[in-house]
Amino acid sequence: MLVSRRGIAAVLLSNVLFGVLYLYSHFMQPMVGSDVFAWRMVAMLVALSAMMSMGGGWAALREFVGRINQQPWQWLLFIGSTLVVAGNFWVFMWAPVNGYGIDVAVGYFLLPLTTLLMGMVVFGERLNKWQKWAVAFASVGVMHEMWAAESLSWITLFCCLSYPFYFGIRRHLQVPALVGLWLDLLLIAPFALAYLLLFSDSLAMVASQWQFTPLIISLGVFSALAMFWVMYGARTLPLTLFSMLTYGEPILLFIVAIVFLDAPLTASAMITYGLVWIGLMLMMWDGFLQMRQQHEDKSATEVESTVS
Repeated sequence: MLVSRRGIAAVLLSNVLFGVLYLYSHFMQPMVGSDVFAWRMVAMLVALSAMMSMGGGWAALREFVGRINQQPWQWLLFIGSTLVVAGNFWVFMWAPVNGYGIDVAVGYFLLPLTTLLMGMVVFGERLNKWQKWAVAFASVGVMHEMWAAESLSWITLFCCLSYPFYFGIRRHLQVPALVGLWLDLLLIAPFALAYLLLFSDSLAMVASQWQFTPLIISLGVFSALAMFWVMYGARTLPLTLFSMLTYGEPILLFIVAIVFLDAPLTASAMITYGLVWIGLMLMMWDGFLQMRQQHEDKSATEVESTVS
């Protein structure tokens, strides 16, 4: 698979937005994490519907539904992956305000390696020299973090094992990024709305405190953009490159925790993040080399065509 500049930019931008979204559970207190999750699902569906209208998404939706209806059993795979991403959405908003922030961070440290492993085993991707060095540094960093954490919670395991399943199924079904996410939210949002109406007091908070309205709107817009960009990257980049670029997210979560959430900056954390940063830089260097080679090959082909 060719290396896409847009794919790289999309993943890096999604990392930045996920770092911002990590703070929303704190911005929107005294709402609990499940309240923020429910508002996020509803607001993201609205934002994504607007994006579908602006980008010709409805035609792509009809084409995808028509194609998958030819093999209806594929809907089982699609809905199964929707349940996976719904669980991840909930954990991401619930964990930071319930004492499981470290567990999520460790899970996201492991996630690129589990995604990379799936790319090698399922899709037959192979590592080149630079990628092997990148994975080696990142793996040592992750193992150091696991040693420091002393255990793996169910949250950690869920974060690192479920998303590769999600990305793999979506690539197998060739689901357009915007269409797939919109269908996910169409399935999730009714349950989120029912929770808000029947089990949450947050509607009264939103009605009485104006600051929640812009927070909910921006939560939906940022979430839609972040998920669209990361899914676009997952579909357009080799999983080896994509998995390493996603290390930007836990690194940014670390920075956010230090700067905004007063988390302690320990020597152990610096070792972990330093090794991962080295791996990330090596993988980005490899991506640059691959894009340059693709450009040179394209130029050579054009010259040959002109001569002939």
